[in-house]
Amino acid sequence: MKKLIIFLIILYSNVSVVLALEDFEVDSVTQAVWQEAVISVTNLDRSAKFFIDIGGYEIKWRGPLSANNISQWGLPDQASGEALLLGPSTYRDSFVRLVRFDAAGKRIPMRPGSRAWDTGCYFSLMVRMKDISSIYDDAIKMGWWTETPIVDLEFGISKLKVTIFRGPDGVQVQGYERLSPPLPETIPDFKRFAGPFNVMQIVKDRDKSYEFFTQVLGFETFYKGKPYTAKTPTHTPLGIPINLTTSVPYQAGIVYPRAGEFGRMEMIEMMGLVGRDYSHQCHAPNLGILSVRYPVESAEQAKILIQDRGWQITNDIQILSLPPYGNVKTFSVTTPDGSIIEFIEMI
Repeated sequence: MKKLIIFLIILYSNVSVVLALEDFEVDSVTQAVWQEAVISVTNLDRSAKFFIDIGGYEIKWRGPLSANNISQWGLPDQASGEALLLGPSTYRDSFVRLVRFDAAGKRIPMRPGSRAWDTGCYFSLMVRMKDISSIYDDAIKMGWWTETPIVDLEFGISKLKVTIFRGPDGVQVQGYERLSPPLPETIPDFKRFAGPFNVMQIVKDRDKSYEFFTQVLGFETFYKGKPYTAKTPTHTPLGIPINLTTSVPYQAGIVYPRAGEFGRMEMIEMMGLVGRDYSHQCHAPNLGILSVRYPVESAEQAKILIQDRGWQITNDIQILSLPPYGNVKTFSVTTPDGSIIEFIEMI
């Protein structure tokens, strides 16, 4: 729960009086980290190899998409498909669900040939890794690619090695190895890949996106930065041309439903580089990171909170089978840049 400070400015002739009211509270739609990220792919086994063979994930569940799964995405009745749920062996959330849609009509990459200055949809899934140099070598042998070599990066007190892996169907996984300080003990142990902890969007307006997450969904702020440019020409994992890193700023924000190491949403606005906007392509059966699913205690209550704050519901509440969890109540909203967020109530 977060307090908003409302400033009332009362003008008396040429005197302004500012009153701050702190009794207006914004409830978070959820207190849970996201349960899973849903990724639309053309071949489940091909995409899964990166997570299983390199990352050490295990299969949590595999099976066909039910009819109500198909209708949930607004696909034709004749459509079908299959899903594969993956994650580290000790994790109970922060999973990856690969889905393949069949006979669902034309499908295209959500972000074809995209760059960090192209807006719309989810840009990358962010995963903590161990020994990212050997992971890089294994990924290249498997046929994955990267926008840049591994880059040294500092964020706050953390010293990191980072790169963005790009695989089949344009799916991007941003890998992080933290060199120092050590990872918190609250992060469950993992082999080479931890469960995804963050997902990035490239947005047209960082402040508008930040307002959606904090004032509509009620999320808390992990980080909200001022426009940033490097002091000297610098390699970045986003692939910004080196000669522009000192003159083209970007600004970022990171939010989460509760303080912790998982369940984050990140937004970056490139200021001065203009590319394509793909926000109209972030839907099924198109290929890429399709949605992120947050558990809620009550789907009805979560929906009311969002609507009362003036935001439109994309798909209304419906009950569907979502193995291995059983039946769930689910509804979805769309971010200002087209990305889909689903809320699920286990029933």
